[in-house]
Amino acid sequence: QVQLVESGGGLVQAGGSLTLSCAASGRAFSLYAMGWFRQGPGKEREFVAGIRWRDGSTYYADSMKGRFTISRDNAKSTVYLQMNSLKPEDTAVYYCTLDTSGSIYSIRTVQEYDYWGQGTQVTVSS
Repeated sequence: QVQLVESGGGLVQAGGSLTLSCAASGRAFSLYAMGWFRQGPGKEREFVAGIRWRDGSTYYADSMKGRFTISRDNAKSTVYLQMNSLKPEDTAVYYCTLDTSGSIYSIRTVQEYDYWGQGTQVTVSS
């Protein structure tokens, strides 16, 4: 079993920054990729960023390019999401995800991932 523990959510003013962390723990699991999704009020869960563990390749939703940075600590099985220039529309519950094997699905899709964190609220005020 894999557990994902998120931290770093909170309230921030527009234009500010926030960093989310997610640590994975458990026994005997492979780590193919980790990522972040978010779900804002009245919206579907959407891809934010992902990172392939093997080589650190990163992937971003178009709206996050240049503002958000995903990174990882291999030794700690931890992924980070550095969010800069935050906008009110970034307000959402952010979910950490983990993919153990890879699949035919894209790293950008919900279906790709095997485990999910509980989510952490990010609120950006105007």
